[in-house]
Order: sequence, then C-alpha cells, then structure tokens
Amino acid sequence: MRFLLTDEQSDFARTLRSLLGSADVPATVRAWADGEHGPGRALWSRLAGTGLFALAAPEAHEGAGLLPLELSLGFVELGRAGVAGPVVETAAASVLLSELAEEGSAAEGSVEEGSVEEGRAGAGRADAGPAKRFLPGLVAGETSATLTLPGAGPYALDADAATYCFTVSEAGELRLATGTGTGTARASTDPTRRLSVPSAGGGELLAAGPAVARAAAVAGRWARLLTAAQCLGVGEALLARTVEYVKQRTQFGTPIGSFQAVKHRLADTLIALEFARPLVWAAALSLTPGDVAAAKLAAGEASYRAAMTALQLHGAVGYTEELDLSLWLRKARPLRDAWGTPSACRAEVLRPFARESGR
Repeated sequence: MRFLLTDEQSDFARTLRSLLGSADVPATVRAWADGEHGPGRALWSRLAGTGLFALAAPEAHEGAGLLPLELSLGFVELGRAGVAGPVVETAAASVLLSELAEEGSAAEGSVEEGSVEEGRAGAGRADAGPAKRFLPGLVAGETSATLTLPGAGPYALDADAATYCFTVSEAGELRLATGTGTGTARASTDPTRRLSVPSAGGGELLAAGPAVARAAAVAGRWARLLTAAQCLGVGEALLARTVEYVKQRTQFGTPIGSFQAVKHRLADTLIALEFARPLVWAAALSLTPGDVAAAKLAAGEASYRAAMTALQLHGAVGYTEELDLSLWLRKARPLRDAWGTPSACRAEVLRPFARESGR
C-alpha cells in the first residue's frame, strides 16, 4: 500500500516547517530548559494559529475535528524542530475531553429525559462540562495541559509549566490536580522534560465512571501515536545534521562521508526511518492498539539509532551541550520510552497472536 499525502496535508506540513524554521527554536528550547517559559509559550501561540491543536478537538468545541493523520504530520515537524513542552500531552488531554463529551452526548440521546434509566445513568456517565470548560483554551493555544493515564507511567511532563494537570486513576476518576498537588519536578535525560508525580486522589473531580476509562484508553493511543510522530521527526533531524557534518569533517584530507563504513551507517539509519514512516501513517488511519504500538516501536527505535549514529560520527564534539545537536540527542531516548516503552509496545503488537495461541 502506498501512503500519499494530499496537497492540503503537504501544504500544512510545509507551513509548520517554515514557521518553525524562522522561530529560532533552539534558543526557545534552551530557555525552556532553564525554566524560562515565555519564549516557549509565544511559539505555542504561533503553532495554535496554524490550527495544529484544533486537530485534536471536535468542531462543537471550536476544533477542526479529530484528525489523527494531519496531527501526526504536524508532530513530525515538531520533532524535527525539537520543540519543547507538553505538546503530546496537550493534544491527548484534548482527545480525552472530546471523547468524554461524545460519550455524554450519546448517552443523552439514548436515554429519555426524566426516565428512571436517566437517573441511574446520570451518576456514572460523562458530560460535556469539562470539554466546554477546557477545550476552547487548549485549541486556541491560550492554555496547555499535561496528564497521566492508567498504565502509562506515574509522571506528568512539565506540570510546573502547563496550565492544567489532568490525572486519570485506575478507578476511572478524572481529576484536575492543583498547583500544589503536582509534586516536585524531577530531572530527565532531556533537560527540557521535567517530570513530577501528581498527588494520588487529589484535586478537583471532573468526571468518573466507565466512560472516563474508555476515553483514557483512546487518549493513550493518541499520545503514543503522536510520540511516534515526534520520534520520526527527531530521527530525521539527527540524520540530516549528521549528513551535513560528515560532508565537512575530513580525515586524511578526505571528507569522512566518503568512507564506506560511514555511508553504510547512515544508510542503515535512513532505512530504519523510512520503514517507520508508513507505520506511523497506517497507525494514524486505523488507531488500533496494535498498529499504534508497532508505529511507536519502529519510530522510537529508529530515532534512537539516529541518535547513536549522530553521536558516533560527530565524534567528541557531539557530546558538547553548546552544539545544537545535543538538543535532539537528548530527546531520542526519553521519547523512545514515553507513552510506551519498546517492551510494552512489543507486548501490545503480539497480544492478538498470544490470544490465538491460547496463551
């Protein structure tokens, strides 16, 4: 199967690439790592102006509709530019709220008002209240969000910088953590990624019940998909910078890019990225757990391979924080493990086969 983007989709990706190319993103990322969020929030607003965050919300709440393929295209560009901040988490939170609103609308349409069934369902079903309250700001780029979901790890990314911190418990409770309930920030391999553990069971209760659990599962798949897209962009940026470097660096009076061993290493990196790309597009079209896990596994591993290749071929200079390359090098490993480690993704891909074999 061939995945060909439409002209509109290609134009959207080019628009984002142009915007990010003129935004001096490395300076913004370094400021974010130092705790200065102003430049990052200004870039966030410019990204929202392209309609990026509207792709994770329905039209009923000022979005453009839930469009995972177009959003994935955008997140490839975010990864390529090395954008910092809880972009994946904000999109996933929008999906979570959208799904809850949809569940609430469906329930209202299927239960007659004032009936006994309506009274029984009211306490456990979702409603559009949280979506009306939070989605307009998230879509417009005026606010940002981070979140934790069951089975996705305890850490909330950049809770100190995000406007909202949502948590979903194993019991199916959606809560809005307060500023004092987001925990102490912890260091990450990537200095732009500050991790904290929200207080269990704390904060304002927004919704509860099976609808929350179902919405959280959908949001988790979107988060994994968008992280895969980010990985793809990070890997492409690392490869492009490494190719440029090996053309310039010389040994024995010859560019090292002409050495066969270097060519083979770069070719292997390119092949891994190109094999991951159609998996990401296929996952965006299907959004099935297995497809999304396969995309995350392939893109995450390809990005990490690109980082190792870049580090080896840059030599000692690749270790220096002054070189912008480090901004992408230090993203590859955390993104590979975020929203689904390689082992977790392999297990998800193999789950249907395990059921067939009776294991």
